Amino acid sequence: MSVSTVAAAPSVCAPLPVLGRDVTVPLVTGGEVTYAALDYAASAPALQRVWDDVAAYAPYYGSVHRGAGYLSQLSTDLFENARKTVAGFLGCRADDQVVFTRSTTDSLNLLARALPADCQVFVFETEHHASLLPWQDARVTCLDAPRTPRQAVDTLERALAERDPYGPALVCVTGASNVTGELWPVRELAAAAHAHGARIVLDAAQLAPHHPVSLRELDVDWVAFSGHKLYAPFGSGVLAGRADWLRAAEPYLAGGGASRKVTRRADGGVDVEWHDSAARHEAGSPNVIGAYSIASACKALTEAGFDTLVAREQHLIAKVRAGLAGLPEVRILSLFGDDAPRVGVISFVVEGWNSSHFAAALSAEYGIGVRDGLFCAHPLVRTLLGSDPQTQGECGAPEAAPGEKSLNAIRVSFGAGTPDEHVERFVNAVRELVRDGAKWRYRTEDGRCVPAV
Repeated sequence: MSVSTVAAAPSVCAPLPVLGRDVTVPLVTGGEVTYAALDYAASAPALQRVWDDVAAYAPYYGSVHRGAGYLSQLSTDLFENARKTVAGFLGCRADDQVVFTRSTTDSLNLLARALPADCQVFVFETEHHASLLPWQDARVTCLDAPRTPRQAVDTLERALAERDPYGPALVCVTGASNVTGELWPVRELAAAAHAHGARIVLDAAQLAPHHPVSLRELDVDWVAFSGHKLYAPFGSGVLAGRADWLRAAEPYLAGGGASRKVTRRADGGVDVEWHDSAARHEAGSPNVIGAYSIASACKALTEAGFDTLVAREQHLIAKVRAGLAGLPEVRILSLFGDDAPRVGVISFVVEGWNSSHFAAALSAEYGIGVRDGLFCAHPLVRTLLGSDPQTQGECGAPEAAPGEKSLNAIRVSFGAGTPDEHVERFVNAVRELVRDGAKWRYRTEDGRCVPAV
């Protein structure tokens, strides 16, 4: 099955328990309300199950791999078993490696450091900066934003057909857009890459929390994702896939754990024999709790069942899109059109509103957390807004006063822990703001719109 296909699913399930579901926040208009966390695309709240697992392990915390004590041995088993759990979650092949990193950004920078000499990289302008920017030391071909999945495949095939057929090449592509939520035709892009002798890495930061991801079934060479989008705490990520480029590369970080043997030379220098395993790129004391929390999240999502999770998310997507579609002032941003399969990430602009002003009003007056700006995908958002994709911008909101037009957008995103009430409150809040305007005055401070005190 292509990743761009949404399978039929059973009846909608209840949201999974997450941290912060009962947190209340003050409103600028007075009183408090339960916080509606609708910024999952930036960081999803940790699953309660993950937090409980980490808390249960915490008293047994120990340094891994070389300790003789019981807690070190227990922690080593837990760390390496986490690697096996992640490998199973990602459908890894027998000879694939799972490397624990800090994030998707870290994973893709690691892979960029491991590219063979004179490697050519192909990447669409639609990528998040984490997958658009790490390849600066390679020969990079940036492809225009496609307007259909078929066009994406055709664009890549044409570009690959023109490359040097004898040199190494890598294609980097997202699985689900962090701006539009649309699913990309990963399997078809992988087939095109391999047909032209190139390899492919999948940025699954937005895909893995919403859909099953299998290296084997999608036939990708590597996959990268972040724990903090997969309902685990901050500070952990994964790069998984083919081992040969990783084994041939110099370690991402030089230090203890990456080295198998270190000896002094007669001339005063040092000779190092590096590990061939994932440890080669995991120098230093690893983030054991981070790895364990990712594994716990993988287990929790697998046990909940992606069929039921997808069904619930599609139910929420339909609620939001139907609510926004009824407002002529609102324009939803899309590459592939209204019928494109997508995850729970929706970006939009509101006629007559500065996006930072609108997001600030949602927070201050309704207790709803969304995101505004360019979402670390500047060329894509510029293209979707009809401006020059080469126009410079900042990751926050540009300097624009309330009511002034700004070249940014608003993003609402949700997932397995989102209750219906949160998206219903969001839709009602958007309707009220469009109809009645903000109840409070706002001002610009450090490039952001904030309530005037």
